[in-house]
Formats: sequence, structure tokens, C-alpha cells
Amino acid sequence: MDVGQLQRQFIDYTASLFREGFLDDQFTQLRKLQDENNPDFVFEVVSLFFDDSEKLVNNMAKALEQPTIDFIQVDAHVHQFKGSSSSIGAHRVKNVCVAFRSFCEQQSIDGCKRCLQQLKHEYSLLKSKLETLFRVSALNSVIEEAKLEQQIMAAGGSIPMIE
Repeated sequence: MDVGQLQRQFIDYTASLFREGFLDDQFTQLRKLQDENNPDFVFEVVSLFFDDSEKLVNNMAKALEQPTIDFIQVDAHVHQFKGSSSSIGAHRVKNVCVAFRSFCEQQSIDGCKRCLQQLKHEYSLLKSKLETLFRVSALNSVIEEAKLEQQIMAAGGSIPMIE
């Protein structure tokens, strides 16, 4: 697969994530902050989101398993998750958090537990989709680098060693 094909695949796949509602314009804004000085910016931010999200989901699950549920504590975790998902443009995850917070306000145990399951599902889908997106992006970079090396060699040069 050449670079052009990978770039088209990347564009098409990214567009599908927007069409399907996984991502919103905030993800585009995040990508605009990435430049040649920090080429892994989006990957790093999203990786931090994944790390934090696992903890938050576990905290929500533990809080909802208590004999007496502290809905204020659950809501605080959901609020934090909503904020972090909004900051990376995770549209569907954010929307589940909005509904989840409503159930926390109503102190609905069943509603909160259903939302937690839906949140886990949406989060899992998002994580899988973004991991695929980053794999395509990384493969694109590797191919571009290999082509650059081929061009250097074809011009009679040698590949410089990076220390």
C-alpha cells in the first residue's frame, strides 16, 4: 500500500468516525494543535484520556456496587469523565455522560447502572476505533520515512545515523 492509499484510508476512516458520531469538532481542534514540533500530540492526549477513563469507569462501578450509593460521588466521576471526553471530542461518550448525570440527579440506581453499561460499551468502541486510526497514521509515517530513505539512496546518499 502506498502513502496516497494510506492517506485516503486515514481520511475516509476519520470521516466515518465523525459521521457515526464517535467524534465531534473538538477532535479536529485537537488535531490542529499538533505540529512538527509535537507530532504525537493527539496520540499522547488520547492515551492520557484512555488511562484516566479506565480509572474513572472503575471508580463509577465500585461506587454503584456499594450498599448505600453516594450519588454525589458517582456524579463527580461522571462529570469528570464528561469533561475529559468533551476535551478530546468523544461525542457519543459525552452524550452518555449527560444522561448518566441526569440519573445521578434523580438518584436512580437502575438508570445509573444502565448508563454505566452503555458508557463502558461506547468507551470500548471509541477506544478500538481510535486505536485503529492511530495504527493507520503510524503506518503512513513509516511508509513516508521508507520512501524518503529510498530517495536519499537513489540520489547517491547514505542514511544518516541518529544518535
